[in-house]
This record gives sequence, C-alpha cells and structure tokens, in this order.
Amino acid sequence: MEIAEEKSRLKFFPIMMYAVVMGLSGLTITYQKAAIWLNFPSIIGEVLMYVTTIVFIVVSSVYIRKFSKYKTAVKNEFLHPVRINFFAAVSISMLMLSIIYKENFTFVSAIFWYLGTALHFYLTMHTISFWINQNQQLDHSNPAWFIPIVGNVLVPIGGVGFANLGLLMYFFSVGMFFWIILFAIILNRIIFHNQIAVKFMPTFFILIAPPAVGFIAYFKMFGVIDTFALMLFNLALFFTILVAFMYKNFIKIKFFISWWAFVFPVAAMAISAMLMYNQSKEMSLLIFSYIMVAVVTIIVSIVTYQTIVHIRKKEICIGE
Repeated sequence: MEIAEEKSRLKFFPIMMYAVVMGLSGLTITYQKAAIWLNFPSIIGEVLMYVTTIVFIVVSSVYIRKFSKYKTAVKNEFLHPVRINFFAAVSISMLMLSIIYKENFTFVSAIFWYLGTALHFYLTMHTISFWINQNQQLDHSNPAWFIPIVGNVLVPIGGVGFANLGLLMYFFSVGMFFWIILFAIILNRIIFHNQIAVKFMPTFFILIAPPAVGFIAYFKMFGVIDTFALMLFNLALFFTILVAFMYKNFIKIKFFISWWAFVFPVAAMAISAMLMYNQSKEMSLLIFSYIMVAVVTIIVSIVTYQTIVHIRKKEICIGE
C-alpha cells in the first residue's frame, strides 16, 4: 500500500518544485550581497549556497526519476498551458546557481551558466512557439507567464565574463520586450476578465521580477545608474509597494507550492535596493535594504515551514 502511494506521489511530483530552488537561490544571493554591501556575516551566504545546491540536486533527482517512470505525466506537464511556464524554473535555477558560485568558484559558475543559458534559450523558444501554435484561453494567462521571460534577463547577470556584450544584450532585449507585451496581456485579463485562481495568487509577486532583475542586469553590463536604470528600479519599487498594499489578498489563501513564487521577486528587489544604496549611499535606501532583507528572510521562513508541514501531511504531490 505504501509503495503504491509512493509511486502515485512520484507521478504527481510537480515541475513547480523548482520554484523552491529559485526561492532559496534568491535568499542566498541576497545574503551574499548583504555581506558585501551591508557587512552581514559571510558565513550565512556560504551555508545557504550549499543548502540551495543540495535542494537543486534532490529536486532534479526526483524529477529525473519521475521522467524515467512516468514519461506521459511529464509530457502532459510540458503541454499544459500553465505548467509549461514552470519548466523555465529549471534553467533559471541553473542561472541563479551560476550567480551564487560566480565570486568563489568560477569554473562551477561557468558550467551552470552555459548549461542554464542553452536550456533557457530552448525553453523560451519552445514556450513562445507553444503560445503561438496552440489556442490559448485568456483564463490560462497569469503572472507565471513571466517566468520564461525573466530568465532571459537573468542571463546577463551571470554571463559577464563568460560571453560578449552582444550575446548578453540579445537575452536582455528579448526579456525586456516580452515583459512589456505580456504585462499588457495579463493586466487586461486581471482588470476585465475572471479573477486569477487562488492557487496562482502568489504569482502576482512575479510582477516585481522583470524590472528588478532588469535593473541589476543593466548595471552589470554597463556599470551606470542612468535614466533607464532608474526607470527599471522605480518600476520594481512600484510593484513591490503594490503587492504590499494588496497584502489582504495573500494572508488567508491556502498553501500551495506556488507560495515559493513570493520569494524570488522579493529577493530581486532586496538586491536591487542594496545595489542602489551601494551606488548612492542614501540613508533611505540603506533602511529599505535592511527591511527587504528582513522581508525575504521572513517569507522564506514561513514558506519553508508550510512546505515541511504539508509534505508531512502528504498534501504536496497529489493529483488535481
């Protein structure tokens, strides 16, 4: 009986589990940068680096096992109008691990970056082709559509030193262009059509990610805080304030693994704030940086606790 139940849960192991790796990666990078810019203890980032890597290996091992035993289930996920967007979380996890290892383990960083970039290029092309070739229902659109797009903007952050500016600008341009296009589509759906399903409410936080990550990528490539960089930072700040203003939408919703979507965008905003403080030395940005680091830590603590509780209750890997 237990063996049959274990097999069933393996069959329903969701690709969304890579959102856990994305969230932990965001927390890790946040503390790595806090050690540099805010004088936090560097040991925190180092420990989180290994924890994140272990989680990535475990999630990947389980999903590979699922693929070997339940290819049809994986294929169905890959053809699902919503879940297809979460496959980009695999390549994004690799790109974020590349950033995590960049300072101290360049060779490991390069491996993650080249593999992550190649995989993300394919997933971006496949996802957009899927949108074009398959009739999409407006009810299927949600902020998770930004996941394949954000990955393109992540490529330049880890890619400086591994590739020339032309290639990095290619990914940056694609990410920025489709961010604007998809935002218009999703805003239209949110305002004029049915509300997004409750389990995808946490994905609203992903609205923060494109401008926040774009700001970091732009600075990494050009090393300046100009008008365009300030626009990206301020847009990220606007969406951060917006989701904070809408806090009542999130505090009472039932736990889903998509809660991990809270973490990565908030971490991107925290890193953006610290970067902006490092360049301007404004006290308000220093205070904001501390607040954002605290918020990221609190969210990860809550989501980790809820994930463990629901894993023990066997409520994670179940059919819908």
